[in-house]
Amino acid sequence: MLRGAGVTLALPWMEAMASASSSTGDLPRRFCAIQFPFGVAMPATDSPDRKWGWFPTGEGTDFQLTNPLKPLAPILDDVSIFGGLSHPRCRTMNGHDTSDIFLTANNLAKVTYQNTISIDQLIADRIGERTRHHSLVLSTDGGVGPRTRTTTLSYNADGQPIPALSDPDQIFRRLFARDQASASDRRKLESSGSILDLVMDQSRSLRNQLGRADQLKLDEYETSVREVEQRVEKSRAWLEVPLPEVDPGSIDLDVSPDSPREYLTAMYDLMFLAFQTDLTRVITYQLGSMGPSRARSFPSSVGLKDWHSLAHGANKKGGAEKLGTFDQFMTGQLVRFLTRMRDTPEGDGTLLDNSQVIYGSSNSKTHVNRNFPLLHAGGRGLGIKHGHYLRFPESVPLSNLFVTVMQAMGLEEDRFVDSTGSLDGLT
Repeated sequence: MLRGAGVTLALPWMEAMASASSSTGDLPRRFCAIQFPFGVAMPATDSPDRKWGWFPTGEGTDFQLTNPLKPLAPILDDVSIFGGLSHPRCRTMNGHDTSDIFLTANNLAKVTYQNTISIDQLIADRIGERTRHHSLVLSTDGGVGPRTRTTTLSYNADGQPIPALSDPDQIFRRLFARDQASASDRRKLESSGSILDLVMDQSRSLRNQLGRADQLKLDEYETSVREVEQRVEKSRAWLEVPLPEVDPGSIDLDVSPDSPREYLTAMYDLMFLAFQTDLTRVITYQLGSMGPSRARSFPSSVGLKDWHSLAHGANKKGGAEKLGTFDQFMTGQLVRFLTRMRDTPEGDGTLLDNSQVIYGSSNSKTHVNRNFPLLHAGGRGLGIKHGHYLRFPESVPLSNLFVTVMQAMGLEEDRFVDSTGSLDGLT
């Protein structure tokens, strides 16, 4: 930690910490789950719009990325794409209820809609004591929201939803928390717009004790923190825009096209910093709720309107290209996050090698609870093999992937809800 004027700033892993790491066991193992609503474009195999469908063509290692997944090309050796997986016991649920069970695999009980523990919280309960934060629960909308349209992916051992954070400034302050500050320190905190500025004296002192490689890493890290602070400030104005009281099919938000891009960049950067500094090893991020959501305006980043309407119009003329264009934008945001992790050395590998990231939706087409669009990235240092498109029969539950994730995390688990084993082809 760097300390100054009542704040602390966690540091990334450095070569100077190698002896300490080796004496305390393996490098950190991390898990992240990211979910988006409303499904994807799925044109027929013989349709001229097939190139705008989310799922690749081909199978195994002999497959071709379609336009929505083209941004994955530079990191394909670190990614597996799945077809056919879903939660069998949830297939008959209302299509827009399934965001609640994306990480729980639980068919919500009628009347009470009682849920069960999510896979991220099961993992966090086993490893969360090793970090400052047990887990980091994020969403674009924040809080909990109504049952069946919750604004969080995470559920505790009692099946209760865990409130999500959505304000980048609040998340930044939560990660780099204040210590008990004197009156003088509090005045400095109130007058300074940057945590980084408040720890610069200790940063300069530390730099003099580091080797050249660690000095460069510290410089890169401080630059990243500064950029995140600036993006957080820019994104706050967008988050304060209230939801318009209009029909979702005709939403025309008074938001600049660049605002969602800046917000997503800030959120992914915060997630990266949380992992890089080992403040937590478990993160969930719900990109958008199935109910009314700020995320419905995200397609404005590519000149389109209302995410929900795009999904419902995907089978109309030109609809697949529109939704596919937005899916491509969202894939690009994910790839930027994964690339930063891949480009960050850690031990003998990279931060991505020691992390697992699941990205996907609990709908295929909107309202359809089968064949979830899913991918798994990272974890090569944990025994995961990538570079393929794996298609499974419907008899294989998504929970098998969760079992594989837990085992790669070092947990001695062979079952999660309706799993039938681990997922073939990943290890």
